[in-house]
Amino acid sequence: MVQNKIPAKDRESFTEHLKKSNRILALCGAGLSASSGLPTFRGAGGIWRNHEATSLATPEAFADNPALVWQFYSYRRHMALTANPNPAHFALAELARQRPGFVTLTQNVDGLSQRANHPTSQLHLLHGSLFDVRCTEFYCNYSEQNNFTDPIVPALAIPKGSLQPLPSSIDNTGEEASKSLAAAMKGDKADAEGNELDISDAGIPIPAISPEDLPHCPKCHKGLLRPGVVWFGESLPVATMSAVDKFVEESDIDLMLVIGTSAMVWPAARYVEEARFRGARVAVINMDKQDGKRNLAKGDWFFHGDAGTILPDILYPVIGDVSLKATG
Repeated sequence: MVQNKIPAKDRESFTEHLKKSNRILALCGAGLSASSGLPTFRGAGGIWRNHEATSLATPEAFADNPALVWQFYSYRRHMALTANPNPAHFALAELARQRPGFVTLTQNVDGLSQRANHPTSQLHLLHGSLFDVRCTEFYCNYSEQNNFTDPIVPALAIPKGSLQPLPSSIDNTGEEASKSLAAAMKGDKADAEGNELDISDAGIPIPAISPEDLPHCPKCHKGLLRPGVVWFGESLPVATMSAVDKFVEESDIDLMLVIGTSAMVWPAARYVEEARFRGARVAVINMDKQDGKRNLAKGDWFFHGDAGTILPDILYPVIGDVSLKATG
């Protein structure tokens, strides 16, 4: 296993503390999945087909245009399934097996931790998952976890092959139709071999999809299914928050891992401070030195670099070599 350039003093002190740590809390952000190569669409700068991704992640957007929102989330599901869990995901999963008192709270919705076989009882999803769905009908309580079917319905399949001019599902001015025709005539974005087209590019036409062809509830046969993620304006999942709160409050915490997140926004910041209050030393793993070194206290560690290489390295004394699991 490749060792990172970590100061010997930091490596030694962290290893010593890790070996005697039983109650451990990890907080994970987008940096955990960085080396898996996924676009995050995080923040106001995330753009999908000329739409700000944040504008598609609302209940109002789904009510107004469920087909467009499902096309966005179906694309994200597909991209997540073409990526693989990286060694950091496998390292955390193995740490959970080695330490029953280890709990992970992840802000990621990409399903990579689940696909790395992270024990479900020790993995809590703060923002839900792309691969969970639930019914939107008021009186129906149907939900499903870890639905990795891709596409979830045939109408949401990623288009392949040569471009054809298609009607727009979101524009009635003729502008999108003109772009579609021009792209089809130009043909430079088409794949003659029938490979998938990059529908995140607004120049690639996408078909209009009727509500009847979107995912529907198999229980009530009436409501549309929606992605099981937390949209802007929605509350964080009560069960998740309660489970993590219970873990934090029931006893002292030995170690807090902050992985690939600045942990500056509530409730992430609160959990770091509560873990410290419970006696935890904090280890931050981040590619951004400015983010990572914020609010470090005496006795904390900062490991600069990609979590995909740092985590398997610093956890090795407890978890052993996970590289074979990461390579399949």
